[in-house]
Amino acid sequence: MTATAGHDRRLVGWLSLAQLITWGSVFYTFALLLEPVERELGLSRAESSLAFSLALLAEGLLAYPVGRWIDRGHERAVMTGGSLLVALGLALHSLVRSPAAFYAVWLLLGAALAGTLYSPVFAVVTRRFPHDFRRAIITLTFLGGLASTVFIPLSAWWIEAFGWRQALLGLAAIHLLVCVPLHAVLLRGAPKPVPATAGSTNTPGQLVRSAPFLLIGVFVIGMMGVTSALPPHMISLLRESGLPAAWVIAIPASIGLVQVLGRLLLFFFEHRFDLHLANRLIPWLIPLGLGALLAGTTNPIAALVFVALYGLGNGMLTIVKGTAIAQYVNRDHVASLNGALGLPTALARAVAPWMLGLLWTREVGYRWGLAVLLAAAVISALALWGAQRKALT
Repeated sequence: MTATAGHDRRLVGWLSLAQLITWGSVFYTFALLLEPVERELGLSRAESSLAFSLALLAEGLLAYPVGRWIDRGHERAVMTGGSLLVALGLALHSLVRSPAAFYAVWLLLGAALAGTLYSPVFAVVTRRFPHDFRRAIITLTFLGGLASTVFIPLSAWWIEAFGWRQALLGLAAIHLLVCVPLHAVLLRGAPKPVPATAGSTNTPGQLVRSAPFLLIGVFVIGMMGVTSALPPHMISLLRESGLPAAWVIAIPASIGLVQVLGRLLLFFFEHRFDLHLANRLIPWLIPLGLGALLAGTTNPIAALVFVALYGLGNGMLTIVKGTAIAQYVNRDHVASLNGALGLPTALARAVAPWMLGLLWTREVGYRWGLAVLLAAAVISALALWGAQRKALT
């Protein structure tokens, strides 16, 4: 496929639909399955939550080989096969009768997510539209950002009406009927891999040791840890800020919409600003929000400022993280390079929520944890600035 100045809006639109379904039916539906699965299998909350951590670990372990396969031109097989695995995993989930089967299913689903979520699809559009991949990635995240808004009520209704086992079969059918054919049909004609040249310094093995890549690694892993630590503790954190009970529930539920608003702002206004300046400024919304909350941990206004800054920042941060490797390291091997960050990113996502809980005390609440997250967010934002300087000078 020949690179053009723009991107194929039809292709990106259909890929966005597949992202909404995959995020919604697997990632966000897990929380709705916890209680019914615990009751039937006799699991504690810690034991049931382990399944999701195993899925994240499997996704991280497979991120690099999946990236290599995409860079070699096998994107159609990767994403179609990933969707088939999601359908199989959800169907098998409906049959689990033991904790071992429950964990095995989520390991399978984690492997499937490695080939179907943002990382592989971002690589696909970057390879296909090298001159307009950022706009394509912003478009992809619109529907992805609404996955919780669509699938949490849908899955909750199915579970309530038909039981969790039948609901899982319905979700599996959606993948078979929508996501599998979409990826199989749309991803034909993948770009050929870039041939290696003798003495090249742009091989994945050499690029992962470069200063821009290492700095972006600090940025991505650090910000992923910060943004993964907050959601499980968001309700408790906002309660400590003195917000009314109704607001404590409503505000986290609206964060998905705020994230989409941030992406819309970026889509419509980014051409008015220097792209690299926008990339430098966007990550600072996260530490600014944390700083507001830390400065007024019992002030409802501070909590509202935090949620606004965090929601907008996290929404736009997805695009910055998804495009940084291509913009500041290398575009030809973007899938492999992003995949190299898969395991450390998965570990950060798994450890950060536990760390925030460990730092909570009755005396000071989340203050120490917020201070650690603030420091991590500042270091991460500075790392991206350093990567830009190394790459652009």
